[in-house]
Amino acid sequence: MTVHPSLQNYADAWTHSIEAIAELVQPLVEGEWNRPTPCIGWSVRDIVSHVIGMETEMLGDPRPIHSLPRDLYHVRSDFARYMEVQVDVRRHHTAPEMTSELEYILIRRARQLRNENRSPEHQIRAPLGAEQSLELAYRMRAFDVWVHEQDLRTALGVPGNLDSAGAHVTRDVLLEALPKVVAKDAGAPASSAVVLDVTGPVEFLRTVRVDADGRGSVDGAPSLGPAVTLATDWETFVRLACGRVRPADVADRIKTEGDEGLARAILDNFAVTPR
Repeated sequence: MTVHPSLQNYADAWTHSIEAIAELVQPLVEGEWNRPTPCIGWSVRDIVSHVIGMETEMLGDPRPIHSLPRDLYHVRSDFARYMEVQVDVRRHHTAPEMTSELEYILIRRARQLRNENRSPEHQIRAPLGAEQSLELAYRMRAFDVWVHEQDLRTALGVPGNLDSAGAHVTRDVLLEALPKVVAKDAGAPASSAVVLDVTGPVEFLRTVRVDADGRGSVDGAPSLGPAVTLATDWETFVRLACGRVRPADVADRIKTEGDEGLARAILDNFAVTPR
């Protein structure tokens, strides 16, 4: 147990997902580490490198001093460049080097979790030198590791854990982003509502409401006259919201009702994660 119960759910979700990642990659032969994943520009090795790198930063380790090549087409922002350093520095590591470093990081982070005595509000370093609360950091690591577990499962053809603790953390993180998608990015009209109906291992119905001032909010109460209803399955919802697929790629798995233009605008802006 951590000292603060509000961190425990995130710690448990993170532990479950990162142990699943370790189990997935342990038996891989050298060539399998180069398999492409749904993360544009990243292989299996790159995703594991990213996970290792982010966990070393949670431990307070210094970031590597490393210059990126100029031909990385998928690196298009300062945030992407920040993330790519921990990935590119390991691009020539062997399979045994990768698995042993991941195992070592697991041991160190598990010890950190057992000894955690900071408050959830304690401020720690965030990517690009910003600050974030410890609780937010725990939450985002649980989210990030589960999403990348799913990337690896897709690349390796080993589905699973779509309803794990990390999946429920991911649901909550992605739902928080929906009001901006609907109200600001897609431009839903004031005093309108959009209903999202998701089925599968993680099932939910949510309504995004846009108030008279154009501000969005999300709740679990149904709307009697929504401008748009979007229905899809949980896996497709995650892949869309995390930018792993384009709406056109999964059109057969999405059902829309109502304003076609607004539905298209929402789907075009559905990806809410930087990677």
